[in-house]
Amino acid sequence: MIKPSLYLVPTPIGNLGDMTLRGLEILKSVDTILAEDTRKSGILLKHFSIGKPLQSFHIFNEHKILEGLIKRMADGETMALITDAGTPGISDPGFLLVRECLKAGLKLETLPGATAFVPALVNSGFPTDRFVFEGFLPHKKGRQTLIKKLAEEERTIILYESPHRLVKALEQMMESMGPDRMVSVSRELTKLYEETFTGTLSEVHNHFSKKEVKGEIVIVIDGKKE
Repeated sequence: MIKPSLYLVPTPIGNLGDMTLRGLEILKSVDTILAEDTRKSGILLKHFSIGKPLQSFHIFNEHKILEGLIKRMADGETMALITDAGTPGISDPGFLLVRECLKAGLKLETLPGATAFVPALVNSGFPTDRFVFEGFLPHKKGRQTLIKKLAEEERTIILYESPHRLVKALEQMMESMGPDRMVSVSRELTKLYEETFTGTLSEVHNHFSKKEVKGEIVIVIDGKKE
């Protein structure tokens, strides 16, 4: 049986207790761990007494170092990719590395584990049998166009958003979807101050516009009703 050259290992989105036993076993067994932020990942690895070599791998250097990583794995080095939180490749670095590994005929394996949008979707109470995940909205160009397009989507919609853009995003959604469309906003999932607030766009906007919003944000929007 051919051993994988690359493992994609999900890490907790907040609570370290969500790290899987298998994930820990893999991180302890590989030669090198690729991390989105070595300082942040260093805290996680230290907590679990993992002393493997760390190398930085993020959107600003992945194109530059990709070829070298593929060559090292082809020569027999085993690696694990982790990101700051959640599953690599889901609105995080990972796609390019996976694609090039497959092109090079290298075996890879993705472990199941934490990702923020699944608990947010389930918490919302909106239909979970059909949904669309759009990741982060564009910051400027194409933002309004996409929101208008999503206003016609009949499936449940899942978005990521930064805390300082949340209120503005809700305002833009009200313009395209109307103030009565149901929405659920989850933040700080699995952490001490976890919060999920569900209501109409108007109600949710009113709730978050009165407070300083912190933490990672997941927005779940009920699909358009026929």
